[in-house]
Amino acid sequence: MSFDDIQTASVIRYPYLWVREAGQGETEGRKHRPVAVGVRIGRLDGDVLLLFPVTTKEPEKGRFAAEVPATEKRRAGLDLKLRVWIILDEYNTDMIGRSFYLEPEPPMGRFSKAFFLPLVRAFVARRKSLRGVDRAR
Repeated sequence: MSFDDIQTASVIRYPYLWVREAGQGETEGRKHRPVAVGVRIGRLDGDVLLLFPVTTKEPEKGRFAAEVPATEKRRAGLDLKLRVWIILDEYNTDMIGRSFYLEPEPPMGRFSKAFFLPLVRAFVARRKSLRGVDRAR
């Protein structure tokens, strides 16, 4: 296997570290969960991934999040019976080839461009006010 299939809009399993957990001194994600690859940026020393968590827990009011419709859950390989959200007001970054957490496994699935790209654009417009955890250290 290789990392080539992990691209923007792919959904992979990853031990996501929430910003609140990192703020309390935690360094490891508590469980592997689906995450959406917000963007893959090519670099000579290893491609950087921006990762958004996918959760079944309804976000608190005021969070920047999007509920995933059934068609997109199917494309992404997510459970159709559960309500699912992508959280977009926080993220992890990690680097292919330097990560302790990324595995060269095929993605679970992939969101459509029509669904996902507007979310990424909204993230970019708000990026200065959002928080992330760099996992590539």
